[in-house]
Order: sequence, then structure tokens, then C-alpha cells
Amino acid sequence: MTLEEHTGQIKAFAFSCDGQFLATGSDDLTIKLWNVHTGKSLITLQGHTRTISSISFSPNGEVLSSCAEDGLIKIWNINTGECLKTLRSDRPYERMNITGIKGLTEAEKATLKALGAVED
Repeated sequence: MTLEEHTGQIKAFAFSCDGQFLATGSDDLTIKLWNVHTGKSLITLQGHTRTISSISFSPNGEVLSSCAEDGLIKIWNINTGECLKTLRSDRPYERMNITGIKGLTEAEKATLKALGAVED
């Protein structure tokens, strides 16, 4: 079977427990679900902003989890394509309040905000 619908390299894959489906994750930021017997793409899941690095089916085959270089873990319903939940670990300065902080340049403040700091 040749998988040609991704526009980037496949970086992760997983077979469903029953062997009926193959899920592939790519650096094109998509996850595709394939029918193993026909080779046809059934659904495309989108929501990550960086390369998908790992995917796994639940034991019942109805849920797929994905993790990407964006630091997110997403839980997908493979029947509907809906993202059921997004999990994210705290960033290094998550919720640190830098309101009124002195001695930092605007670039340094912007960096802290990108790392999770907040300013009221």
C-alpha cells in the first residue's frame, strides 16, 4: 500500500488493535486514518501546529491520541474527527505575573509572555 495523500513526511504511525485501520501523522500537521484493506484515506484530523511525533489507538479503536512538537496531546474521536480534548503541560513561566516588572526590555517581556507569563 502506498500512502500518497500527505504533503509531508510521515513521522508517526499506529495500527488499530483489530488491524483494520492505520493512522499516520505527518510533518504536514495532519493525521490520516486509512482502511488497511482498501488503502483509502477515511478521515483527516487537523489541529496540531507542529509535526506530529506520536499516535496511538485506544484498545476499543474508537479514540486516537496524538502528540506533536507543539507540546500538545490531542484526543480524537475517529468516527467524527472531533478533537475531544487537548492536553498541554505548563510552560516554564506559566501564569507568572510580570505586571510592573522593571529592568526588562520589551523583547525580554515578549519572551516571558511566550513562555507563559501574563501581564495585566
